[in-house]
Amino acid sequence: MTRRPMNLTCFKAYDARGRLPDELNEEIAYRIARAFAVFLGARRVVVGRDMRLSSPALADAVARGVTDAGADCFELGLCGTEEVYFATFHGAMDGGIMVTASHNPADYNGLKFVREQARPLSADAGLPEVRALAEAGKFPEPAGRGSRRPLDTRPAYVAHLLGYVEREALRPLRLVVNPGNGCAGPVLDALQPRLPFELLRMHAEPDGTFPNGIPNPLLPDNRAATAERVREAGADMGIAWDGDFDRCFLFDENGRFIEGYYIVGLLGAAFARREPGARIVYDPRLTWNTEEMVREAGGEPVMSKAGHAFIKARMRAEDAAYGGEMSAHHYFRDFSYCDSGMIPWLLVAEMLCRTGRALSELVDERMERYPASGEINRELADAPAALAEVERRYREGAIRVGHVDGVSVEHLDWRFNLRASNTEPVVRLNVESRADPALMQARTREILALLERFA
Repeated sequence: MTRRPMNLTCFKAYDARGRLPDELNEEIAYRIARAFAVFLGARRVVVGRDMRLSSPALADAVARGVTDAGADCFELGLCGTEEVYFATFHGAMDGGIMVTASHNPADYNGLKFVREQARPLSADAGLPEVRALAEAGKFPEPAGRGSRRPLDTRPAYVAHLLGYVEREALRPLRLVVNPGNGCAGPVLDALQPRLPFELLRMHAEPDGTFPNGIPNPLLPDNRAATAERVREAGADMGIAWDGDFDRCFLFDENGRFIEGYYIVGLLGAAFARREPGARIVYDPRLTWNTEEMVREAGGEPVMSKAGHAFIKARMRAEDAAYGGEMSAHHYFRDFSYCDSGMIPWLLVAEMLCRTGRALSELVDERMERYPASGEINRELADAPAALAEVERRYREGAIRVGHVDGVSVEHLDWRFNLRASNTEPVVRLNVESRADPALMQARTREILALLERFA
């Protein structure tokens, strides 16, 4: 079968994502899905979708592309990205496609891809080939058309999630849960009867009209409602998710947003205690707290370039038990090295139950010991020149300079990482110090002022 050639601009570093209908529409989704199945030589492909109004039609186009390539399509319907991961590795499928634009604006949508065992496709592994096939529109005729059938893996998925905690150790907690009208609500409904927690729901109904704004808890304005509800309810913790819930964001009992960096340290140390000598993978943006906590718990910290494809590849190479990014992506060996937005909050809730301590108590000392700027983004006209100049300015007297991802410069009492984003036209700055917030803030201001010369 041949279709007219097209230039597809929706392909990014890890997925396909774009504005509707110019960058992504049903025809484009069909071509990409068919190309994906052809590239993999797939016989069985899982397809899921998020709550966006455009997602059902795009998911239908994806299913048609898969079956026209001769593969059978197993349709999950409304779900989270990690449910596609789970169905792919649990059901020994050849691949999976999730229709989602996660936290992007309402007029966007996209496709996320995995191959067997939920291994990612990326710009370095598979996506260029899929793009070339989809753009050319020249598809081989299959021996026969595949079938479409519904698939319900949620009971098995929920059972898998619960396998990460010891339910006998759990006690009643009050938890504010805010899916942001994304896809997490139905999973919470399935978990609720099997947990002793009181889940105080807000914005829990999947709704592609986004009546409460785009589900992106990284935006400070989007955190206020969750924080306020935690304080009003006297809750033990708050949890918020992005639209496809592959990331979760935690709030302590005071409604304070906890940077993902400190959660990586908590979880990394927990897995190191469970498995002495375990390798724990982390990204180079903020490092000192994670490295210290993992080593003190008997684990071995392993640095990787940021980004899910890089983290997953390094975890597989190291047989790492856990991997974490400060951006709130958390990866688990027993989840086929994939990221999950459900497993982290269950593990932290278990910590609260076991220790009898509040979340603030678990992170306060770490935040005081290693105060951090949080990630600061800047759009620059010449990012490579900016990185080179910042490195030149601060490398003198440094005890370590690294280039695992962007540039990392480490002094005795402070360090920073400056890197170009894999997904957006921005550079990202992170600064931390050793128990000196004033120094951290001063260095942050200095570097930002230097970056302004390249704007």
